[in-house]
Amino acid sequence: MNLILELLHDAFFSAIPALGFAMVFNVPKRFLPYCGLAGAIGHSFRSLLMHFDMPIEWATFTAAALVGVITIRFAKKHLAPPLMYSVAAIIPMVPGTYAYNTLISIVQLSVQDQISSDLTSLVIFNGLKTVFILGALAVGLAMPALVYYRTRPII
Repeated sequence: MNLILELLHDAFFSAIPALGFAMVFNVPKRFLPYCGLAGAIGHSFRSLLMHFDMPIEWATFTAAALVGVITIRFAKKHLAPPLMYSVAAIIPMVPGTYAYNTLISIVQLSVQDQISSDLTSLVIFNGLKTVFILGALAVGLAMPALVYYRTRPII
């Protein structure tokens, strides 16, 4: 029961930035709830996978693929481009904390007189996490469209 409440809380608070960025991207008003719904489903699904000890990179990849499938469904239903829904929906999954910690560690490293192995390892760790999560978002979001809109047979 606690997990369900946590996921609902996560879904609500991840729908807010998805809606905000959809408004920034000038998504028509009638499509805004679908952007928020896709963002809420994607982020809460990633949180669910991470709850069951899946690494954040793989959880992000799977959640982005789910967002890709959902937005293709929305696009077919409303005869709109799927990117209109999906770009705003994946914004809550962007790894801002890891990128911020990477840059803070780089600044601290550049101010010091000697190179610290602790700060260097923080830069490498957070930087690689950021890159892998962003890559998982890009590939996970593109993969359903590549499979669905494929014109030639796979084999």
